[in-house]
Amino acid sequence: MDKSILEAAANSVLKGDQSKAEAIANEVLEKGLDPLEVITTGYTVGIIKVGDLFERGRLFLPELIQCAEVMKNATAILNNAISTDEEGSCSKQVKGRVLIATVEGDVHDIGKGIVCSILAANGLEVTDMGRDVPAEKIVEKAEEIKADVIGTSALLTTTMIRQKDLEEILVEKGVRKKYITVVGGAPVTIGWAKKIGADIYAENAVDGVNKIMDALKKR
Repeated sequence: MDKSILEAAANSVLKGDQSKAEAIANEVLEKGLDPLEVITTGYTVGIIKVGDLFERGRLFLPELIQCAEVMKNATAILNNAISTDEEGSCSKQVKGRVLIATVEGDVHDIGKGIVCSILAANGLEVTDMGRDVPAEKIVEKAEEIKADVIGTSALLTTTMIRQKDLEEILVEKGVRKKYITVVGGAPVTIGWAKKIGADIYAENAVDGVNKIMDALKKR
């Protein structure tokens, strides 16, 4: 594939250019190019750069949100085409339902939008419950949509305990083994993940996505 298209896709997300990103997506479909390749080595590269710039303080929250929205809308165009193609490489994607939420008491959702965008871009069905969500509600929703993965983010040390609450509720209800649980957020560590019994510790957005994809492949 022409690298210029992949670079243009990445740059459209990096610059938060919605019209450009959608125009590229439509061009990909018109030319019969591989939509999955454009998503994974085009748009996703852009959103990863966005996350890196944000973490280094070179990009602000409104810009992060704008870029994530551009990624979401552009890849939705290609995902629609992928879902109707039952033959070829596109049908080999990992399938799964992922439920993501920021825990109760935490009104920050930095990074969660990027995770949702990349997962959706890779063909997964993603449900984002938003911010400040009680553990009970997360479990109820997971049961309702028959999720494969439950991911929670905590950006404050005072709200990390809610991730532990979630694990305990899943055990109490006898449904813990049904789900792959993922924890992430600035104060969260691999030690904390192991302590509460979570399956996956996500160091950052990209790490979380990679581990979720790997876990689903092994299911």
